[in-house]
Amino acid sequence: MIMLETRAIIVRVEGRYALVRANQGNGCEQCNGKGCGTGKLSQMFCSKPRQFRVDNPIHAGVGDEVVISVVEGAVLRGIGLVYLLPLLLLVVGAALASMGVEQPSQRDGYAAAGAMLGLIAGFVVARWIASRQANSRPYVARPWREE
Repeated sequence: MIMLETRAIIVRVEGRYALVRANQGNGCEQCNGKGCGTGKLSQMFCSKPRQFRVDNPIHAGVGDEVVISVVEGAVLRGIGLVYLLPLLLLVVGAALASMGVEQPSQRDGYAAAGAMLGLIAGFVVARWIASRQANSRPYVARPWREE
């Protein structure tokens, strides 16, 4: 199974979880910031270090440098959940709201209201689904060592 990995430092340990700060601008292990430009984009748009809560099955301690892994399909599922689901419900809400209107002059207003309700419903459903998928969290794969 292919995984996306990056180095991080353990900032705080909370039971079986760890709060980590990912190294900025290092790209993925396959390119190490060369070629695709991911490292440069993260430097440009992410000025302060980001911290993430991850599973800590190796019981790493504060200050340890570790490798964080995410299953590759989890990224695409997350993108679909955050972007595509609300967009789909926005379109469905607009279509359903405008279908029930008999006066053509009122159709746009109802479509806009339906789109807004669909968008809000999409975000609520996406948040609910994301909270139910706790098993796809990133996790500390192993201690990081210079090779």
